[in-house]
Amino acid sequence: QVQLVESGGGLVQPGGSPRLSCATAGIIFSWYAMGWYRQAPGKQRELVARITSGGSTIYADSVKGRFTISRDGTKNTVYLQMDSLKPEDTGVYSCNADHRLIERSYWGQGTQVTVSS
Repeated sequence: QVQLVESGGGLVQPGGSPRLSCATAGIIFSWYAMGWYRQAPGKQRELVARITSGGSTIYADSVKGRFTISRDGTKNTVYLQMDSLKPEDTGVYSCNADHRLIERSYWGQGTQVTVSS
């Protein structure tokens, strides 16, 4: 059974630096690209950051220079370090594991991040 479990969300003050984690089980972690997506209230879900199995990364323009995605193959976990948070970073952050060749995609349940003073 595939599981992606996010943690690390919550209420954060502007300028804060939380780290989200997504622990995976039931997949061969090294085979999958991992992504973080967010959905703000009233908006569509958008890609925040993605890291390939080889370690290449891409970021949404709105988070470049503030967020860092990384992965740890020994823990089958992907992280999103978020720095200099802004109120517009508020949303539900979801983890995704994606293998395009075998057309498999899995999602976590999401974790709420609220940036407010």
